[in-house]
Amino acid sequence: MAFPATYNFAYYQGDRYEFVLRPKQSNGEAFELTGYSALFTVAASRGDVSSVVGIAQTASVDTALGTVTCAITPAFGSLLTGSSYLYDVQIRKNSASAVYTLVTGTISVTRDITETGSG
Repeated sequence: MAFPATYNFAYYQGDRYEFVLRPKQSNGEAFELTGYSALFTVAASRGDVSSVVGIAQTASVDTALGTVTCAITPAFGSLLTGSSYLYDVQIRKNSASAVYTLVTGTISVTRDITETGSG
């Protein structure tokens, strides 16, 4: 596998933002996701556990479709009080012996006008 890919995106605070990953093996075939769970982690900087804003509870694996779906909900987005963050999405096998980072990148945050308080 050639992981991780890079995906930078803009998030409009107060909205729901969703993206879907379809992991592939190096030969182009779908990666078998049976037994894997996903983590979508957002942080202010790399390599510093204290900078982690949170782990989105909306990272899910669909083994039938071969997808990992990640979302920033309005509630999670309200925690993003800065203008830029880093993130990564990992999958890990139940035994935790197989961990793969699928994608990493930056999130640029734009403040909402309508939902100015809690997002």
